[in-house]
Amino acid sequence: MTENPSVPGPRRDFAMHNGWWDSGWTHVLPCQAFPLTMLISTASQPDFTGSLDELLEEAFDGHWDMLGGDLDAALTFSWPDDEWHDEDAPEGREAFEANHWKRFDAVLTEAGLPVPTTVRELSELYLTWGLAHREETPEGTRWSMPDPLPLPDDLLPLDAELAERLAGIRWTTRTDPLVDGLVKHLADDLGEPREVLTSLDRLAVATGQDADDVRLALVALVKSDEARVWRGQEPADAEGLEAHRRFRLVMDWDRFNENRVHMVVKTDDA
Repeated sequence: MTENPSVPGPRRDFAMHNGWWDSGWTHVLPCQAFPLTMLISTASQPDFTGSLDELLEEAFDGHWDMLGGDLDAALTFSWPDDEWHDEDAPEGREAFEANHWKRFDAVLTEAGLPVPTTVRELSELYLTWGLAHREETPEGTRWSMPDPLPLPDDLLPLDAELAERLAGIRWTTRTDPLVDGLVKHLADDLGEPREVLTSLDRLAVATGQDADDVRLALVALVKSDEARVWRGQEPADAEGLEAHRRFRLVMDWDRFNENRVHMVVKTDDA
């Protein structure tokens, strides 16, 4: 869990499950799933015992705008108070909502599950899916969340396009930090060589990553056509590289710079 100290109210230790964004549920569930998950994450902290309604009362005097009010607020697939941007969904807000509800209804109906219309009903689905657990103890109601979270594509009959998109998001989230570590070494330490003779073991020492993570970074670079791996005069499979065996890493820096977004951090001295 990670804390979010910017949340207003008497309770300052609001938390969010670390695995929420990577799980992909935000691409399946209505908008209120985010504040609901934050509410349950906070209720799961050791210092709290009680219902979600009681936590909502303690933190926000029973009304949280982000939630839509309270647990009986209606679910939506767009934030009602946000300015509508036609370029994001030219069909308009009403059609956008209708299309998302149609898909959501179809997925849950096929899974044999009730379609929630309120935040409270969605919280009950969290229990059904195992996203959250609720236990009555002598001290009162105790909430908890598993780590890792169950994935939507393991529990629901998602269409192939959405399932592929979620897999891509998780792959990117997993590999981008590893690629950054490898490229930092290649760029900062080696000066962006077009080609380097190396091994997973050597790259692991140079980047401070383990060999498996370096291998995964290479696989990501190869899949995005930003690098090639050679053994002798033959292309090699990055996934099958042995840690101690040398290979040639050939970088396409032009392609890399086209694909990647670089953030320049400006210091006070700049």
